[in-house]
Amino acid sequence: MISDGNSDYKSRITEARMPSLLALRCFESAGRFESFARAAHELHLTPGAISRAIRLLEEDLGVDLFERRSRRVYLTQAGKHLSRAVSEGLGMMSQAVREIRTEARRVRPLVLSCEPTLLMRWLIPRWSDFQKNHQGQDIHLVAGGGYFSFDHGIDLAIRRDDFPRPAEYHVETLFTEKVGPVCRPEKLDQWFGKARKGLHSTAPLLQTISRPAAWQEWAAAKGLSLSAMQVQSFEHFYFSIQAAVAGLGVAIGPWHLVRDDVHSGVLAAPLGFVEDGSRYCLLSPAALKNGSLEMELLKWLQTVE
Repeated sequence: MISDGNSDYKSRITEARMPSLLALRCFESAGRFESFARAAHELHLTPGAISRAIRLLEEDLGVDLFERRSRRVYLTQAGKHLSRAVSEGLGMMSQAVREIRTEARRVRPLVLSCEPTLLMRWLIPRWSDFQKNHQGQDIHLVAGGGYFSFDHGIDLAIRRDDFPRPAEYHVETLFTEKVGPVCRPEKLDQWFGKARKGLHSTAPLLQTISRPAAWQEWAAAKGLSLSAMQVQSFEHFYFSIQAAVAGLGVAIGPWHLVRDDVHSGVLAAPLGFVEDGSRYCLLSPAALKNGSLEMELLKWLQTVE
């Protein structure tokens, strides 16, 4: 019998060959959530792309990594084994990347991402106060909302806690969210009446498409009921607030976004503000170190009015 002398060598090469890093990243996220849909959200892919990547990985390994039942997925024993290993491996790579970026940051500005309207209407008007006490320490402000990744050049992010995020991200609360209706002062009698106890049904409501339930949540927190009213939606809070400033209607305004206009008398808030159960946070890839620029920024953000 004549055997192929290279067969054992080729077999060892095949067994040692690693699957694609993308497939492993898709698997790790799906395994952590036990959900293809949530993994797709996190990685900015479609659920179909996640499913195909995992199916190819299963075919490559010759074993099922997930048990698929009633539109849910659960890690198999082999899946749990691989998930632990991949999570540890990706964690080590992430740690190495953070350390390298920390070193690189010494020669580049710290990058802080902030939701656009909060950046424009709250952070930038107060930013000179931070700069005055931290001269020579450069922080680059960028506008960004919703999902993000620290792998894309962002060092810190200010976000409302209304979206899923990786469990390893470090989170520090900045302030609780408070919302209330605001409008031009000269429109108060027309839309709120002399008693200022509620909204008239003729009041045109302004909202943002990113928070379609904001009015209902506010009414529930105040113990009020909203009858069917005309509602106009805008892409960003900035636009809905500016529409209120222009006298087009009553905006549901987060306190930190409208406080300057209320204090200056440009807008009025006849019914006050109530907490809506959410909060704004400073997110970082790891816990902040005492004495660091990041920690100084956190302390300032938590006290700034």
